[in-house]
Amino acid sequence: MKSTSPWKLNTVLFALLAAGSWTAPAIAAGHVYYVATGGNDSAAGSQNAPWKTIGRAARAVMPGDTVYVRGGTYKETIDVNQSGSAAGGPIVFASYPGETAVVSGAGLTVPSNVMRGLWNLNNVSYVTVRGFEVGNYTTSSTSSTPVGIYLNGGGTQVQILDNHIHDIVNRIERCPNGNAFGIEVYANDPVHSINNLSISGNQLDHLKLGCSESLSLTGNVEQWSITSNSVHDNDNIGIAALGYEVMDTASGSHFQSQARDGSISGNTVYNVNSTGNTAYPANGHSADGIYVEGGTRIVVERNLVQKADIGIELASETQGKFTSQVTARNNLVMYSNVAGISIGGADTDNGGTQNATIVNNTLFRNDTLNTGSGEFQIQYHVAGTVFENNLLYANSNGLLVNFWTSATANPGYPNPGTIDHNLYFADGGADNANWMWLGNAYTSQADYSAASRSDAATLLADPQLLSLTKPDLHASSTSPARGVGLVLPSSVAGTVDYAGQPRFTSSGAIDIGAYQQP
Repeated sequence: MKSTSPWKLNTVLFALLAAGSWTAPAIAAGHVYYVATGGNDSAAGSQNAPWKTIGRAARAVMPGDTVYVRGGTYKETIDVNQSGSAAGGPIVFASYPGETAVVSGAGLTVPSNVMRGLWNLNNVSYVTVRGFEVGNYTTSSTSSTPVGIYLNGGGTQVQILDNHIHDIVNRIERCPNGNAFGIEVYANDPVHSINNLSISGNQLDHLKLGCSESLSLTGNVEQWSITSNSVHDNDNIGIAALGYEVMDTASGSHFQSQARDGSISGNTVYNVNSTGNTAYPANGHSADGIYVEGGTRIVVERNLVQKADIGIELASETQGKFTSQVTARNNLVMYSNVAGISIGGADTDNGGTQNATIVNNTLFRNDTLNTGSGEFQIQYHVAGTVFENNLLYANSNGLLVNFWTSATANPGYPNPGTIDHNLYFADGGADNANWMWLGNAYTSQADYSAASRSDAATLLADPQLLSLTKPDLHASSTSPARGVGLVLPSSVAGTVDYAGQPRFTSSGAIDIGAYQQP
């Protein structure tokens, strides 16, 4: 592997994010149409003579048009096949201001042998779906896959904003069939990507997903943002950016089948676990809060993940393939059932993680089930990692860093990268802290540091968090975490902390953990 500085590896990503603000295009002076439950699809679609179904509006719209849907329940599936345009303006579907339109699948049959959403955005560009309640779309079939909002094909400038997606359910949860999705972006065009995509402000809850995800990007998708969503009380992964799962049927190859050049920021994910999900073994705990699997050049920042099975995971399930150049920074991860942050392939036959940058996160009392995974878990095929300025507060098991593979079982990956300038502590005090490195257990920080050649400048001390019970994970003004972090470029550490405060003090110092004190 090249000895290139890890900071330089993400230069392209940060330039893309800085340049790509992806603001919504201005709405051009197109038609404004209306839909209401008491309307008539043979009417004019005006405010005084609205259509009855959203599908009727979708068949009529042209670039620049807006469709306002009045409050009420619409039992239909909707296909949007018409794109807006840069010149003519986007096509906007929105709940009427001050009202909520409900798109309900109650009583509808989910088709077999096809992925089908209540909303289906088919190979479109410049389309916005905003402010709808979408839910109650269920099946008991292994050949059916219900979706709340489904975007497929290729396209640009699609926005999915401020929707509430709930109770999308497959009662027969199996792998590989028997699945469901809240929002699924399936970019299966090998030539034209889905790009400049914004998924923001949505709530996704009470989903029964089988082997699938609450909110997922799959395939040829680039230059995207997933921001300010609330994902909770689901029985599988919260937010996922995936790679190597879509193949070009003509060539049999994966083409550019990676979610890439995007950001997952400001989201709240909680109560995401696979307990009771029959797609997994009994008492299995496989649901990540945030999962980058095979993705590349992605920033994961300022998210709150709590009570997931695994808080944040950067991994690859495909042999010989990697999640790469992902930065996870300024996140709070707490009360995970298993690990706080996990990287690498789960098995020797999986892929792994390369050149991940994990900085200024706070991990608190994860591995609540005492699985032995710890706060920061390193698995197979990991190289080029930077793990700096993180605050880890373990629960009573005291396990902080867990590199549990052995050198013989993980040949070629004896050193996962740079791990240093962190702050560690555990319930029960510093004497309760422990580490695992290449399968060997250590109860002394000195012994662990000598064996791992890591964490020589790391502190083992009480971070003086403001509240362990609330919890409030700000460190007090006298905390040893204050002002002692490794000073990183702002392009790496971010310009603001978890709470949106400036990341660096006026003197240029940086704190350890997700919060920065002025």
